[in-house]
Amino acid sequence: MAQVPASIVTRNISDLAVETGNVYQSISIISKRANQIAVKVKEELNSKLAEFATTVDNLEEVFENREQIEISKYYERLPKPTNMAIEEFVEGKVYFRNADDEEQTSSAF
Repeated sequence: MAQVPASIVTRNISDLAVETGNVYQSISIISKRANQIAVKVKEELNSKLAEFATTVDNLEEVFENREQIEISKYYERLPKPTNMAIEEFVEGKVYFRNADDEEQTSSAF
């Protein structure tokens, strides 16, 4: 994946509309992709943190578990899912299809 900025970047809205011809449709596609990315990252984080799950909550263990802290810090430093989705969309890496166009094509037969 290309370098995704960690902070907010000003975008020209008309550039986002080039792919679909509609700003709102582009934003909807980006939003859906951001949700997919967020779910994937959350699942990865939960699976990695599940290795550290214990039934005993001991204050000493909280301070001693540096690996868990490092994993959490890594995921905190990742770019936001929205930024990742925008970059993917701008670079043309997001596949989408318009269901309305498909219905019109199939109803013509």
